[in-house]
Parts: sequence; C-alpha cells; structure tokens
Amino acid sequence: MPQNEISASLSVLDDQGQPQNFGWSRKPVFFYDPVLVYAPRRKITESDRYIVHTPTHLVVFEIRDDGWLGCMGISIISLREKKRVTQIYGNLFPLGDYELPTSSVSDSVRWRRKKTHLDFISMDNGVKIIKADIPKFGHHRNMKGALILSEPESSQSLVTNQPWRGEKNAFRYSRCSPWYNVEGVIQFGSSEIIFTRGNAWGIFDWNRGVQPKADIRYWAAACGMSGGRQLSFCAGYSSADFSQGTENGFFVDGVLHKLDQVTFHIPLPNWLSPWRFTSNDNRLEMTFFPHQERIDRRRLFLYSYTRRQVFGFFSGRVQLDDGSVIEFQNLTGFAERSKMQA
Repeated sequence: MPQNEISASLSVLDDQGQPQNFGWSRKPVFFYDPVLVYAPRRKITESDRYIVHTPTHLVVFEIRDDGWLGCMGISIISLREKKRVTQIYGNLFPLGDYELPTSSVSDSVRWRRKKTHLDFISMDNGVKIIKADIPKFGHHRNMKGALILSEPESSQSLVTNQPWRGEKNAFRYSRCSPWYNVEGVIQFGSSEIIFTRGNAWGIFDWNRGVQPKADIRYWAAACGMSGGRQLSFCAGYSSADFSQGTENGFFVDGVLHKLDQVTFHIPLPNWLSPWRFTSNDNRLEMTFFPHQERIDRRRLFLYSYTRRQVFGFFSGRVQLDDGSVIEFQNLTGFAERSKMQA
C-alpha cells in the first residue's frame, strides 16, 4: 500500500477546523491546536503516556483527557513475578483542564491532586523528565521517583495523522518514540526500582485528535537490546483510514524502518498464550510471549471505554529498509486492545 511520507511542517487542521494533510513522518513536523478543532470539546481526546522498564519491572505513567472522562494512572508490573499495582485517579468532564501540550516536543504537563502529583517535563535538548509523588499508592505504600529519558543520536519517531472514513471531523494525530534511554530511581514502599543507562528503556506514546462514534484499536510496542543493538518497534491498527500511512515501524538504534500493515493474531480463548504478529509485505514475523494482563474500564452515560493490556516479551525477525534481516529475542513491551463508544 503506498504511504504518504511528510517532511514539511504542516497543520493537521484547515482554516475551518477540519482535519487535513494525512500521512506519516519521521519527525513531529505537524502543527496542532485544539482551539481550532471544529467539534465539541467533549469529542477531543488527548493523552500522554510513558512506558519504562528495567529487567525486573515495567512502569506505565499516563495522563488522559477523553472529554467525557479523564484520568491519571500509574501501573507497576513485576516482570519476574505475576504481580502488579495500579493507581488511577479519575474525574468527570475534564474538557481540557489537564492542559496537555499541543506539541510532543515542547511544554510540560503538571498533574496535581492535593499532595499527589505527576509531572512530564520536556527539555530543550529532547530530554524528558518524569517526576511522581503518590503518598498512598496501591496498598497505602508511598511511591516517589524521578526519571530522565534521553534520546539516542540521530533518532527518528513515527508520527502519523489519520482520518476516519465517513466521519469528516474525526482524526488521530500521534507520535511514538520507543527508544529512550532511562536513568533514575522509583521508590515503592520499602523497595527501589533502579533505572541505569544501557539497562533501562522507555516508550513515549502521544495522541491528539477527535474521537469517532466508535473505535476498536490494537496497539503494541517494545524496546530493548538484542545482538548488541538497541531495537524497538510500534505497531497498530484501528477503524481509522490508514491508506496514507500506518502506525507500524521498526527502529534500530533509534532509526526508523517503516512497515506497511501488521496483523495481530490473538489467541482469543486465552490471551496469555503466545501471539503471532505478521506483516502483509512479509518483512515482520514475531511472537509475543505474554506474562500478565490488566483491564481498564470506564463508563459515563453513553460513553464507554475498555482497554485490555498484556505485558510480556517479543521475539522474531524483521527485514530492514536496506533488505538486511535482523533477528531479535525478548524485547520487553506490551500489546493492547481498546474499545471506545461515544
């Protein structure tokens, strides 16, 4: 399928607030401003999510504004034992109150509720900083930490701008950067999770857009070291129109190798059985070995959102843009299926 690669700086909205300039880019070149959107504020969706991991733990930080409902959530998943702790703070009709930035490169997010806070800070040199202080996390244990996420040299992202067929206002503008080096410490009760450079990795998942009436989305990402090189990927599909550019890419030392369509082969009777992932151009073949899962459900009036996440390890092979083939083992990551109805 031909895909439209965009390298110039373009707006995702035209003068009437309608989505335009669909395709994909290696850099966050698009301009987005929710004030220009021609849709009710309750239809606008915005989310910033970081997935970081060490050999022992995977941690998810997320701030999400879906118009109808908003939340700040943190999950700590043990990769050695089937244990996890999740804390979610939700509120009704945030409608932009979180003040999530219009750019994935600059500006910061500061979430506050009494003594609880979570900060996503963007620095001028591409560094991201995460600061968290949760006095009563999980079973009344304190959770506090600071992480520094730095980019590899000459890194590229996968940025997409996609419409929906038959819904002229709906679109998703997204960026995935699954290659961060992570350093820092998270104190969790009496334990510490230590992130050291070269042994801890991070994924940045950033989304802005207008929700369709309904959507089912599949998405997966992972990162780590294999064969002495830093390897990572992101892959996904939904009911959006991907004819101008898919959300699928494989990264080697931060450099993007664009893929076409990727299919998730999920063992529906048991999601903790191995999954298969294949691409229509036969460039990607991998197996996902799940470790554990969590389900997130939210509902308000006619709006509902369900997300099923599975955490584990990916192994397989990929053909790069130059025709060479890389085999990889045990990249840490996750896969998910989300269903939205509005």
